[in-house]
Order: sequence, then C-alpha cells, then structure tokens
Amino acid sequence: FGGLLNYITRRPDTTRRASFESINTAGAFGLRSTYNSVGGKVNGVTYRAYASVRRSDGFRKNAASDYEAQYIAAEGALSPTVRLRAQVGRSRYRYQIPGPLTDAMFAANRAQSTRARNYFSPDITVPALRLDWEPSGATKLTVQASAVLGDRSSVQFVGFADVPDVPTATTGLSGTRSVDIDNFHSLTGEARVTHETRLAGMDAIVAAGLLIADNDLRRRQQGVGSRGSDYDLRLTGEFGRDLHYLSKGLSGYLETALRPVAQWSIIPGVRVEGGTTNMTGRLAYYDPAKVARTVRHNFPLFGVRSEYKLASGRELYGGWSQSFRPMLLKDVLPENALERTDENLKDARGWTLEGGMRGALGTRVTFDATAFLMRYDNRFGSLLQTDPSTGASYLYKTNIGSSDTQGAEFAVDLLAWQSGSTSLRAFTATSYFDARYRRGSVVISNANTSIVGNEVESAPKWISRNGLTLRGARASASATVSHVSRSYSDPQNTVTPTANGARGIVPAYTVLDLGGSAQVARWVSLKVAVSNLLDVAYFTKRPAFYPGPGVWPSDGRGVQFTATLTP
Repeated sequence: FGGLLNYITRRPDTTRRASFESINTAGAFGLRSTYNSVGGKVNGVTYRAYASVRRSDGFRKNAASDYEAQYIAAEGALSPTVRLRAQVGRSRYRYQIPGPLTDAMFAANRAQSTRARNYFSPDITVPALRLDWEPSGATKLTVQASAVLGDRSSVQFVGFADVPDVPTATTGLSGTRSVDIDNFHSLTGEARVTHETRLAGMDAIVAAGLLIADNDLRRRQQGVGSRGSDYDLRLTGEFGRDLHYLSKGLSGYLETALRPVAQWSIIPGVRVEGGTTNMTGRLAYYDPAKVARTVRHNFPLFGVRSEYKLASGRELYGGWSQSFRPMLLKDVLPENALERTDENLKDARGWTLEGGMRGALGTRVTFDATAFLMRYDNRFGSLLQTDPSTGASYLYKTNIGSSDTQGAEFAVDLLAWQSGSTSLRAFTATSYFDARYRRGSVVISNANTSIVGNEVESAPKWISRNGLTLRGARASASATVSHVSRSYSDPQNTVTPTANGARGIVPAYTVLDLGGSAQVARWVSLKVAVSNLLDVAYFTKRPAFYPGPGVWPSDGRGVQFTATLTP
C-alpha cells in the first residue's frame, strides 16, 4: 500500500580507468563517519566499490550506534547483445537502545535513558547477478537472481517506560534479558521481457515477467539471557519460541503500454500472486496444535494507469490499482497463552485511486498535484472472545476492519529570482491525509469497542516541507521548515497520554534546518548543516512494537561538518 521507493546505486565514472571519492563527516553527539568509493572502466568492464563506517554516541544517553557497509559491483559485455552484472553488498550495525520514555520523563529531560543494557544488531549480505540480453532493438530480456543472507539479533530487558531496569534490592543483581535471533536465507529469481510492437493499430510496449522466491527463516525468541550490561547473546535456558518458516512464492505479471495517439498512453496490467508458508517448531507457552502451521495466499492484482500530454506541455495522469499486505509473523503467532489466532485469517487487501496534473507554469514554476483515495480492507488486530467450554476470556487475532484514506499531495518549485549564475528558489512538498476507519473494533477495558469513524493511527493530516535555496557558481545555502500535524498512536484515538507513555496523542511539531556548501577547490567541497536549529523538543511516534512502546524523542540541535574529496 502507498507505493515503493526504488533505490538506485550510483554508477561509476566510465570516462576514467579509476576515480575516487571520499566523504567525511563529524558533528554533534559524537558523530564521525567516512565513506570512500572507487570506480571506473577498464578494458570494457565497469566497476564500483565503496566502504562506509559511521560511529555516533547518540543524542540520548545509552544510544550509541556502530555501523559499517561494503559494496562491490562489476559489469561487462559478453557479446554485442549480452551484458552481465554482478554485485554484492553487506551492512552491519549495532545500536544501543536507550528505551522509551513516559511523557513526564520527556518533559523533564528528553535526552535521558530508561535502558542501558539493550542492543539490536543486524548483519545482512545481499548478492545479485543480472543478465541483460537485447536480441533486437525492440526486445529486451533481463534475468536476475539475488539473495538476502544473514542474521538479526537483539538482547533486551523488556518492559514499559515506567518499569525501571535496576538491580533488585535483595540480590543486587540486574534482571535477566530476553535474547532474540533471526536467521535469514532468502533466494529470489526473476525474468522480465519487454517488447515494442503494434496492437490493434496502436504503438505498444508489452512487459511480462515471472518471479520465484524461496525463503528460509529461523526465528528464535524469548530466550533467557544474561544479567550483564554488554551485547551478550548467551542463554541460560531454551528459547521460548523456536520456529522455522519455509516460504515459497510464485508470481507472474503482464502489462501493456498502449498509445492510441502520440500524446495519450494507457497502461493496463495484472499480477498473480501465489505462495505457501509452512511452520515447524514450538512455542513453550502454547499448544502446538493450535498454531497455524500453513499459511497460503493466491490472488490476482489488477491495475490501469493513463497519461495525457496537453498542448501546453503539462500532463494529466490517473490510475487505479489493487494492493495487498500479507500476514506477518506478528499477525499469526500468539504472543502468550492468552491469545489465539483465527484459522481463517486473511491477507489485507485494498486499492488506490489517484489522479493529478504535473508540468510547468511559464518558465519559473514546476508543479505536481495529486488527489487520491486508498481503501485498506482486512486490517489485522485482536478481539476479546470467550471460550464457551471454559468461560475463560482470550484475545483473538483476526481481521478487525477496514479504513479509507483520502487526500492530496502537491509539490511546487519556484524560481523566485535570478541574476547571472546566482538564483533563489522556493519549494514546497505538502500532503493532506484524512484516514479513518470505516469498519472495526478493538479491545478497551476488556470489551470490544467500535472504532468506526476514528482516525487511523500514525496518520497526521498535514505533512509539509518548505524551503529556500540560494545558489551561486561555487556556493549554496538553504533553509527548510518541516511541519507535521498531530496524530494518534492507537485506533482508540487516545488523547491524554497513559502513565507509561505507550498511548496518547503525538503532538504537532515544526522544525527548522539550515545548510550550506562551498566548492573551495577543484576537488574539495565543504558543507555545514544545522539540524533542528531552534532546538525544538518533539517526537514522531509511540511505536506499538520495536523499539518499545512509549515516547521516542527526536534529536535536539546538532551541527555537522562534511568534507568531500574527489581527486
């Protein structure tokens, strides 16, 4: 739902055999980082590699992070029509989790910590191999294989913000921590073909593809860990959950770009999804016979999009497409013996309808404006139920309802002033959302309570980024003002914060950031950035899950200095 971001790794400079770039930053809260890359083209083979290291003490106490990443890629022609690309990237970080705060703690000192012994650390490697074949100017075939390999581990003293992690008075020892370890082994293969042709007398591009996935996830959670304060994954017993999930998926898609006339295109498409997940393992607190062992999904997704170019150069566009959100482990697995899972739990499904216009007004203004409506059905949640045989109450994990999100997004860039090579530009990127439940219930005070008409949690009505950029031949400066309106942290739309900070309103906030850069030599540039210039105390979320329920403060005022070297 809501679309995707497609991150594209920067290509090397193919005009040189070797080029080098080094970006080095130091700043507030103990920040120091370096990013170094090499790339070029040798004997028809292009290559690029980088290594990055980042260390930070964090704005809050006990919030240190330690990050590193490496990447290498090479690409070359096997023949005039065939190219092969190989790449592998790896990232690892360890984050000391400072713990959530209550609202009273946030007001007293937002930089304080409620945890000193909590850590989270993923170590992930992603290799990929891609073959591009262009048998003719009208046909292209791409075959790609990739994998996600590695682990994600944490050791934490779990509890709400108002539950202190301190040694007991009787023993003087700290409590044991919970250890979680996930191991990933995911393989994906995809083949995609595009072909330019004519259909029913119209120019057309046909794209078709097939994707297969094989995922092996081992999830071990709720292990009884040590009483120490360092990153220690050793156990004193067994894991409360020790599960193995084997998932296989197959999907195919077909879409066609039709052009009835030169300025009008219509793009219908369909994607068919199918997959099965089988679980083995145990839950120490639950009867294995009551846990969903097999989860299947099979359904088609349809969509159509259209674009029309006006005589003015501006463009009208619109479309409708279906979406889905599959069941996740937290949706299916009972958290404790007081929860049960609906055997007929369904994947969340829905659709998005949108329309808009983009283009220019004269020579100084460019814009993009969109209106949309998104339907989200089969939302996941829990209801309170009673066992007829025992009379005992339990939480029932099931599909609880549906929501609609309607709104508008617009982006405008204005060239306000220009003299020679110096210019002043103003911009805004602003969104309005009205997200509300149209069906649904949640458990409040041991009773199922309707949330129809309530606002969807974590959905502020306004998100607006606005700024000015002054740019010259060798230097630039910018100021950005970001505003986010208030939002709710739960479907009940709780306003007054609870004592533990887990529920309550997330107040609106406005933040001012400044930045400047200068090219001081042919291969040396310097940058300075001041984030949260007015040192506003704010937070953006009260998460229900990781990294813990409660207030998570955003950083205060910080200054960063960056030097970029490109010899």
